[in-house]
This record gives sequence, structure tokens and C-alpha cells, in this order.
Amino acid sequence: MTEAVVDDIVAVLPPLLNALDALGFVARHLHPPAFGSIMNAIGTPDAALQAARAAIGAWPDQFAGLRTRLDRACDETLAAFAALREVERGNGDLVAVFRALRHTPRALEALYPLSSQFPPVSSFFLNNARRGDEDLLARIETGAGEHTGIFHDPNEPRGGFSVYVPEYYTPDRAWPLVMALHGGSGNGRGFLWSWLRDARGLGAILVAPTATGSTWALMGDDTDTPNLMRILETVRSRWSVDSSRLLLTGMSDGGTFCYVSGLDSASPFTHLAPVSATFHPLMAEMADARRMQGLPIFITHGKLDWMFPVQTARQTQAALSAAGADVTYREIDDLSHAYPREINAELLQWLNGG
Repeated sequence: MTEAVVDDIVAVLPPLLNALDALGFVARHLHPPAFGSIMNAIGTPDAALQAARAAIGAWPDQFAGLRTRLDRACDETLAAFAALREVERGNGDLVAVFRALRHTPRALEALYPLSSQFPPVSSFFLNNARRGDEDLLARIETGAGEHTGIFHDPNEPRGGFSVYVPEYYTPDRAWPLVMALHGGSGNGRGFLWSWLRDARGLGAILVAPTATGSTWALMGDDTDTPNLMRILETVRSRWSVDSSRLLLTGMSDGGTFCYVSGLDSASPFTHLAPVSATFHPLMAEMADARRMQGLPIFITHGKLDWMFPVQTARQTQAALSAAGADVTYREIDDLSHAYPREINAELLQWLNGG
């Protein structure tokens, strides 16, 4: 690698990673009345990234693939900020904010392959508690192979899935599996990044399906549960999965569908963890009584949730506990209707019996 290429990478990676962290902060703390203060809190990491991006010079053709990925990661990150700044100036609404944040997973997807070449990128794709774990980073670096990493099943028009298998995966033991369901109108390819850092750092196979319709089958015919079963069996046929540690989790509509599908008597999932979800008491009454007895359910909800008020989650806790489920409840004071990535490590510890 030429000195000029190295200099460009050294110059652009820190502001890129800082800007992506800032976008993660916006997504986690997003609360409509507080949008202005959230943007003030992150400062202007996009300005630093814009300057570094503009200073990158020409590279030899042999580095074209690397340059393409780096350019796309920068451009998607800057596109997210440009859209957020428009809303900040009064030219947009909450929908525009959500649309802006869709650039973030595209940036992460472009950046992730660089983790095998650049230690700062590899560390970035771990949660904060594991970023200094040199042994883990070494196992990630040396263990990567054709059966590990990120894979995408066709998602056209919908109903496919994305999967992440830790680079240090070996088939000689059974691995816990997390199936994470996106929110309404989302897709698995994007939602994968809500969980990847923790699956990578703590050792779990991660599956992020996409609903067969515009959102999960919360009413009418359930076309999604059979598809989830197909996806689960596909993953089981390729990798060694621990049938005693199968977590079904999800955000918003995805969390609600955890109840719809996961409370069914035929569900193979051993643990359910809905996040920022809604629930109707009839679900508990209609659920198979034997399935409910002792079923581990971990409910996470924000006190500031504007879409599904927190009282709903409190009532759900009571209804499921009364029906015999083993319910753990986390109410997060500063969480609105957003995904609290910090809960993932606790969910994996709970799944693993910790």
C-alpha cells in the first residue's frame, strides 16, 4: 500500500467513525420534541468528515475496490447528515429524520469489509466493553473464512434475510442464535446493524429477516411465521445452532410480532425479547397455556415512547406474568420510540443463562 493511500486512510477513518457514532447517538436518543437539542449535542462531526473526504487524492487502480468502499461509507454518512441538517433548518419532519437515518446501515455495510484490514474499523464493530479485547480481535482476524461473516438472502421483493456469523465460529459446538425483527416498513439488511456489534463481540449467530409485506403480519393471515421457520431451518442447515438458546427479538412492529409468532405453541424459540412493542391482553388469553408456563420473556420499553405509551408495556408485564411467563422488565428513562442498542449485551447474557 502506497504512502499516499495510507495517509488518506489515516486521515479519513477517525472522522468517519466519529460521524457514524454521532448518527448512532441520534438514532438512539431520537425523541421528536428534543430533536434540536440532540443535534446540538453531537456538534459538527460531518464538517470534519467532509474536509477529510475532500482531501483524499487519486489512488492507484490496484486499490479501486478499497477506495469504492471507503467512498461509499463516507458518502452515505454525509448524506445522512445533509438530510438531518435540512430538518434542523426547518425543511422536514420526523419522517424525513427516519429517512435520513436509513443511510447509516448503508454506510456500515460499505465499511464493514475494511475491518479485516484496519484494526480501528474492526474495533469499531464491537460494543464498547469489548473494543479493548485484544484476544477477541486476534480471534476475529485469524478465524475469518468462507462460512463466517455477513451473508444476504435475496430480499426482492421481500421475505429474505441477512445473517451474520462470528468470524471465530467453529462447528464443533452449538451457538446461540438471535433472530431480530425490524420495525414497520424496515428491512432485515438494515436492522442487522442494530445487533452486529454485540453478536460479534459476545459470540452469537445473528439473523435479520425481512417481513413478507410492508410490515409484519399483525392482522389477517400470518405469512411471516412460516417464512421465519424456513429461514431458521436454512440457517440451521448451514451452521451449528443451539436449540436451547433461540432468541426471537424485535423493535416496534417486530417486537409485537415476537408475541404473535413466539407465543404460538409450535414456536421453536426459547426466549422472547420485544422492544418498544405493543401488546393486546387477548394475546395472553389466547396463547397456549403450556407454552406460557415459565416462558422467558424480556420486555424493554422507553418511558418517553410516543408511539406505544409505556403504560402498555407495564400492563403487558402484568398480563404475561399472570399467565405464567417468566418476565423480565426493563423500563429506560431516556428512551423514546427507538432501539436501545445497549440492551443487547444484557439480552445475550440472559439468553445464555447469566
